Amino acid sequence: MQQRQMNLGAFFLIPGHHLGGWRHPEASAEKVLSFDFMKELAQTAERGKFDMIFIGDELKGAGNSEIGRHLARYTSFEPTTLLSALSTVTEKIGLAATLSTTFNEPFHVARKLASIDHLSGGRVGWNVVTSSMSAEAHNFGQGNLMLHEERYLRAAEFMEVVKGLWDTYEDDALVIDKKTGIFSDADKIQPLDYQGKWFSVKGPLNIARPPQGYPVMIQAGTSEAGRELAARSAEAVFAACHTFEEAREYYSDMKGRLAKYGRSPEEFKIMPGVYPIVGRTEEEANEKEALMNELVLPKLGVAFLSGLTGIDLSGYSIDDPFPGIFPDSSNNNGIKSRIEVMKGISGRENLTIRQFYEKIAGARGHWSIKGSPSQIADQLEYWFREGAADGFNVMPPYLPGGLNDFVDLVIPELQQRGLFRTEYTGRTLREHLGLSRPENQRVQAVSRVTE
Repeated sequence: MQQRQMNLGAFFLIPGHHLGGWRHPEASAEKVLSFDFMKELAQTAERGKFDMIFIGDELKGAGNSEIGRHLARYTSFEPTTLLSALSTVTEKIGLAATLSTTFNEPFHVARKLASIDHLSGGRVGWNVVTSSMSAEAHNFGQGNLMLHEERYLRAAEFMEVVKGLWDTYEDDALVIDKKTGIFSDADKIQPLDYQGKWFSVKGPLNIARPPQGYPVMIQAGTSEAGRELAARSAEAVFAACHTFEEAREYYSDMKGRLAKYGRSPEEFKIMPGVYPIVGRTEEEANEKEALMNELVLPKLGVAFLSGLTGIDLSGYSIDDPFPGIFPDSSNNNGIKSRIEVMKGISGRENLTIRQFYEKIAGARGHWSIKGSPSQIADQLEYWFREGAADGFNVMPPYLPGGLNDFVDLVIPELQQRGLFRTEYTGRTLREHLGLSRPENQRVQAVSRVTE
C-alpha cells in the first residue's frame, strides 16, 4: 500500500508574503508586472511538483493609506487573466484563482473558469471568497458592505448556480459530425432556469462542461459560516491556524462536519497556510528572519497590525506592550476569523507592539516556521501525520528566492521521506489532489426520475 503523501500549494503573493519582502536585496520587485517573471515562478513551482499555484486577490487598490504606500501587493494582475497565460507555459501544475462571490455574477465566473479548464487541460481550481472590505464595496457602487451572514448565503447560492451552469452541457454534448452537419446534440444542452433569492439565471452556458466536470472548489474561511459553507461545498480549504492545537481542532471539526452532507473525509483536503523561512542551517534561517524583520518600516507594521486586530495602535510606542483589548468580532462585518486568530496570539504571548507586528509580518496569522531543510520537514511531517493537515499552502517570504529555497531544499527532504511525489502521476488538478470527477447533477437527477 502506497504511503500517504501530502498536498502542496504554492501561494503566489507577488513579490512575496512578508510586508518588507519586496525590499529584500534579492527580491524581484521591479518585475511585479512582468509575465516572464510569473512564468519563471510557475515553472519553478512545477519543477517542485506542487499540486497547484494559488493566486489570492482583492478588489481594491492601495488608496492613500499608510499600508498601501509601502506595499507592492496592491499592484497585481487579475487572476484569471494571469492563469490563462500561465496555462500556456506549464503542463501539469494546477492553477487556482480567487474570485469573489460578492462582486461577480455566476455566469461570468462559470464561463471564465470553464474556459481556463479547457485551455489548461483540466488544471483549474476556484478559491471561493466573500469580499470583506468596505473599500471593495465602494468600487461596485455600494455604500455599505453586505452583512457577513448575507455574504455567505449569497456565496452558497452563487456556487449552486455556477455548478448548475457547468452541468447545462452533458459531457458528450458536442457531436462535431461534419458528414451530418450536426455540431452539437441539442437534447444534451439544456437551460438552467434557476430562480433563487439572489440570482435568476436562464442558461445554458456558452462553453462545454469543463474537463474536470467542475474546477476544484477551494475555500479559506474559518468563521462558523465559512466552515459550514466549506463542509457543504468545498473540496480543499486553506486554513489560517497559528498553532498545532488550533490546526488539529480545525481538522477534526471540519472532517466531522462532512457526514451530514453525505461526504467522506477523503474528498476534502485541509491545507493550512505555512510561511517558511528556510536556511541551509538553523543559524542561516535565524539570520534570514532577522533581515526580514529589519525590512518592515515601523509605521507600516503598526498600521498593518491595527488593521488585522481592529485596534487603533497609532497612539502607542512600538515598544509598549500590546494592549490586547479587542473589539467584539461578532459585531465585526469584515474578516471575523482573522481577529480571532490575533486574539489567540495575543492571549498566548506577552508581546510588545513591535514583536507582534514582526510575528505576523509574513504569516498574517498563518503558521510560521523556520530552520534547516530537515527542521522544516520535521515540522510539516508532524502536522501531517498527527491529524492537523492533509498538506500545506506554502507562502514564500519574498520571490523568487523564498520559492527557490523551498523547492531546492525542502521538497527533496520531503521526497526522501516518501511524504511528497517525485513525479506527477496525473494531468489534472483533481488527480493531483486525489479527488474524483463529479458527475453531471442534472443528468443524475433525470436518471433518478426515469428509473
